[in-house]
Amino acid sequence: MIEKKDLRIVFMGTPEFAVGTLEALVEGGYNVVAVVTQPDKPVGRHGNTLMPSEVKRYALEKGIPVLQPEKMKNPEFVAQLQDFKADLQVVVAFRMLPEVVWAMPRLGTFNVHAALLPQYRGAAPINWAVINGETVTGVTTFFLDHDIDTGRVILKRSFDIPDDADVEYVYDGLMKLGAEAAIDTIERIREGDGHVDAIPQEEMMDGALLKTAPKIFKDTCRIDWNMTSKRIYDFVRGLSPYPGAWTTMKQVGSGEEVVVKIYKTTKCQMPDKGMTPGTLIVEKGKLLVATGDGMLSIEQLQKAGKKKMDAAAFINGMRDIEACSFL
Repeated sequence: MIEKKDLRIVFMGTPEFAVGTLEALVEGGYNVVAVVTQPDKPVGRHGNTLMPSEVKRYALEKGIPVLQPEKMKNPEFVAQLQDFKADLQVVVAFRMLPEVVWAMPRLGTFNVHAALLPQYRGAAPINWAVINGETVTGVTTFFLDHDIDTGRVILKRSFDIPDDADVEYVYDGLMKLGAEAAIDTIERIREGDGHVDAIPQEEMMDGALLKTAPKIFKDTCRIDWNMTSKRIYDFVRGLSPYPGAWTTMKQVGSGEEVVVKIYKTTKCQMPDKGMTPGTLIVEKGKLLVATGDGMLSIEQLQKAGKKKMDAAAFINGMRDIEACSFL
């Protein structure tokens, strides 16, 4: 067995999701010799303030050296990384790595992916699992190779998605589960004296249709009211609280249009009234919208330039809301 102190680990990640695993490694007494994260991000009106990543903040608090390459193939960065003589690299929520980086450690590089591979390969697996109405997701650890999210699987851990859960709930659960999976993976590597069984993903497919998890852009988040109520319900919670599903609200009389973000809906048993999808009605104090097969109750939303509010406050602040519709 490899001793903890003798296993030199380089950690790679950027957002809060990755901090969960890094913290588990540090608190667990593992020898994290360096952290690699994205360059500080310009913020503010003029972009003259630099914001460090969540991973960088944590690493600096713990006195761990931090590398922030602009390009992963940069010879200077590669040389710096080699100087840390890592035995193993652990990657969580980071960018694609070139072979010169992932093949560097003698024990390889493994990634913690927030889905049950081979399903939901891609940049936004948590969002897409909820958008697609999945009832179970999870995390997978796998060795990196040439293609994104296709490497040999080391282990999987499942996580149930309640019907009323949004992305924030699943994100928090998978962050904790991912940290546990990373520790379990490292322990398997240590106990195997550097060797661990890993299964090619091709052996796990069984002819199943693979669902992907591409990066989410603004246009991805626009609600299509022609979809069924169930699809829209899942779509909204799959993008809540961030980046947020959105629609355009049109004032029938003036024709004025404004962007509205929808953060929460609930299903209602009201039958399809034959209304055009996107039509708004107020009934018993509830804000209802027609869908492709019925009605949804809007619970929480945000008009552009305004604060997030519940439907009752939105109704009270709008004149003749039933003269509006969602496009």
